[in-house]
Amino acid sequence: MPQEELLYTIALNLLYRNKITKELVLLDNYGSAFDVCRHENLTGLDEALVLAKKELAWIKEHKIDCLYYKDTEKYPYRLSQCPDLPVTLYTKGKVELNKGHFISVVGTRSATAYGKDMAERIVKDLAAAVPNLTIVSGLAYGIDITAQKAALEAGIPTIAVLGHGLDRIYPALHRNYAIATLEKGGLVTEYCSGTTPDAVNFIARDRIIAGLSDCTLVVESAKRGGSLLTAHMALDYNRDVFAVPGRLTDEHSQGCNNLIKSNKACLVTSAEDIIDYMNWEAQTPQPVQTEIEDFIADLNDTEKKIIHYLRSAEDGAHINQIIIDTQLDYATVSSALMMLELKDLLKGLPGGMYRAVR
Repeated sequence: MPQEELLYTIALNLLYRNKITKELVLLDNYGSAFDVCRHENLTGLDEALVLAKKELAWIKEHKIDCLYYKDTEKYPYRLSQCPDLPVTLYTKGKVELNKGHFISVVGTRSATAYGKDMAERIVKDLAAAVPNLTIVSGLAYGIDITAQKAALEAGIPTIAVLGHGLDRIYPALHRNYAIATLEKGGLVTEYCSGTTPDAVNFIARDRIIAGLSDCTLVVESAKRGGSLLTAHMALDYNRDVFAVPGRLTDEHSQGCNNLIKSNKACLVTSAEDIIDYMNWEAQTPQPVQTEIEDFIADLNDTEKKIIHYLRSAEDGAHINQIIIDTQLDYATVSSALMMLELKDLLKGLPGGMYRAVR
C-alpha cells in the first residue's frame, strides 16, 4: 500500500476506533481512505493525521507489519470472510496467518485446576497429532495463557491477539510469554501504539480471535463472559465451536454446559474429538507410550506401585487414598510422589490430589 494511503487509513482507524462497520462502509463507498478523508467532513481529522504520521514512524522503527484488508495475499483469508473484519492488522513476529490449521482456545480468567489441565492436555495432544497447527488466544489470565504456554512447551506457533497497541503487554505478568510467541507465532492487534487496554477493546478483540481460526474451543466459562462472546462470534462466522463439559454444580462450567445443551457447541473431552469432527489429518502416532513404559520399568518398586495405581484412577486420587489403597506409610508415599512429579509422570493438584500425566 502506498505510504500516503496507509497514512490516511491509520488516521481513519483512529477516528473510527471500535466503529468498524461505519469505517468499512465509507471505504467501500469511496474506494480509499484518502478519498474518504477528502470528501467527508471528519471532525478531528487534522489531529488524527498528526498521530498517524507518528504511528508510521513507530511501526517502521519497531519493524511492525501492517496488513491491509484489501491485500488478499497477506491479509488472513479466514478473517477476510468476516463482515466486521479489521481494516488493518499490526503484527509482530513470525506470524503465518494463512498457513495450516488454526484453533482458538478461550475460557475463564478464573480457571480451576481441572480447566487448566484440560486446556493443557488438549493443546499438547493436538500439537502432537496435527501438523501445522497454530493456537490462537488472548494472552489473558486463566485458560488463555494456559493454552498458549502449552503451545510454547509443545513447540508449535501461538498467536496472541491483543486489545491494545504493540507498545505494551497486558497483563504485564505475561510479557515473557508474549516475547516467546515471536519465535514461531507472534502478536496481532488492530490498535495503534498508545492504545490503552480498555474493556471495550477486548470485546472487539474477541472477534479477531474467532475470525482468525477454523474453530473455537471453550474450556471453562461462567454463565456470562468474554469467552462465550468469542464462541457466539465464531458461530456468526459459521465456524465450529467446541466446549469441554464440567460438573453441573460448577459455576465455572455453566457457560460450556449451556453451549452444549443448546447445541451451539460440540461436546469434546479430548483432542481426538476435535480432530475427528474437523476431519483433520493426524500424524502417525509416535511410540511415545513405549518410551514411557520403558521409563516406568526403571522405577523402584514403590514408585511403580504408585504410578500404576494412579494410572488406573482416571480422575486422580488423594494422597490419603493412595496410602490406604497401596498400604504404604505417609513418608514413603510422599517421597515417591515428589520423585514421580519431578520425573513428569504425575501432576500434583490442589487439595492433596495427584493424577498420572500419561
